[in-house]
Amino acid sequence: MQARSACASMANGAAFSLDTYRVYFHDYCVDKNFSRSESYKDAGVDINAGYEAVELMKRHVERTRTAGMRGGLGGFGGVFELDLSAVPNPVLISGTDGVGTKLRIAFLLDKHDTIGIDCVAMCVNDIVCSLAKPLYFLDYIACGKTVPAKIAAIVKGIAEGCVQAGCALIGGETAEMPGFYAVDEYDLAGFSTGLVDKSLMIDIQNVSAGDVIIALPSSGVHSNGFSLVRKVFGIDGDTDLAKKTLAAYYSVLKKTLGEELLTPTKIYVKPVLELMQKVKIHGAAHITGGGFYENIPRCLPAGLSARIKKTAVRPPAIFGLIAEKGNISERDMFNTFNMGAGMTLIVSASSAQTALDTLNAAGEDAYILGEIVPGQHGIEQLTISNEQ
Repeated sequence: MQARSACASMANGAAFSLDTYRVYFHDYCVDKNFSRSESYKDAGVDINAGYEAVELMKRHVERTRTAGMRGGLGGFGGVFELDLSAVPNPVLISGTDGVGTKLRIAFLLDKHDTIGIDCVAMCVNDIVCSLAKPLYFLDYIACGKTVPAKIAAIVKGIAEGCVQAGCALIGGETAEMPGFYAVDEYDLAGFSTGLVDKSLMIDIQNVSAGDVIIALPSSGVHSNGFSLVRKVFGIDGDTDLAKKTLAAYYSVLKKTLGEELLTPTKIYVKPVLELMQKVKIHGAAHITGGGFYENIPRCLPAGLSARIKKTAVRPPAIFGLIAEKGNISERDMFNTFNMGAGMTLIVSASSAQTALDTLNAAGEDAYILGEIVPGQHGIEQLTISNEQ
C-alpha cells in the first residue's frame, strides 16, 4: 500500500519538491506486481511488457539529462525548468515530425536502434532554422505488439539523437494497438521545443542580393523521399525479395543498399548554434521533402532568388544510383531529395569565409553552394545554374 498511498498523497495536493516528484513517480508509483490485466492481455495489450520496456530504456533516457530536466519516467507530463537569466526576450519554437516510410527499411532489416535519430533530427533541424536551441524532446511510438527489447532499441536511437542535439528526452508514449498495426510494425513521431531570444531570431528581411548560400553536407537520403526510393528499388511487396534487394552490395556505395538507406539523418544543431556566435545568419533551410525547390525559397523575402551552382553541388553516390535506376529527371531529383545538402545557410559575402572556417572547425565540411540574386518571388525563385 505504500506505493499507492504515496501516489494518492500527491494526487490530493501534498507538497513535494521536484526531486521528490521524480523519486515517487520513477520508483514507486507503478507496482508491477499489482498492476496487471489478463483480459487486456488476451485482447492483445500486455501492460507488463510496457513496464519491461520502460525498465530497459531508463539508461538511455538518463544519457539525455540536461540542467533543466526535472522528473523521471512515469509521470503524466514531462517536466522542464526554464532558465531565462540570459534570455531577456524569450521565444519558444516548436516542431513535430515523423520518419515516414523509411521505417519500412528498419522493419525489413530488423534494425531499430538508429531510426530514433531520424525522428529527433527531423524536429530539431527544423527548430534550429530559427536559431533556437532545442530544450527537450518527446516521442510517440505506436506498435502492433510491444516487444520490450525493440521498443528500448528505438528509444536508444531517440536518446542518441537528443544527445547529438543537446536536448533532454523528458517523456514519451508507447501505444500498443493490436489489429491496427501488424505485430512487427510501428510508427514513430516526435515533438521538440527550443528557446531563442527574440533579438537573435532569423529575420529573412535581412537576406540581400549578393549574400552567399552555404551548404552543410547530408549523410545521404536522410528521411524524405522514401516512397520514391522504395518504388525505384522495388522495396515493397514480396518481403523476401525486398530483403534480398537491401542486402545487395554496391561498390559505388561501399556498403549494402540497406546500410546506405538506413544511415541516420544528420543533426545540425550544434554547428549552427556555434556559427551564430561568430556570424550573423540571414537565413536557414532544412532540406527535407521537396528538395531545393521547396525548401530554400522558404527563407527568402520577396524580390530575391537563390542561384545554385550545379557544379558546386556534392551529391553522394546514392542519388546518382536512384536517378539512374529510376530514370528520374534532374529537376525531379532536386525537387525531391536533399542532393547532399541537408541544410543551407545564408550569410553576407563578407562573412562567408569566417562562416566556412567556423563550420569546418565544428566538424562540418561546409562549402559555398550559390548566391542570392534579384528575381521574381514564386515558383522560379530557385535557379540551378551550370555556371562555374
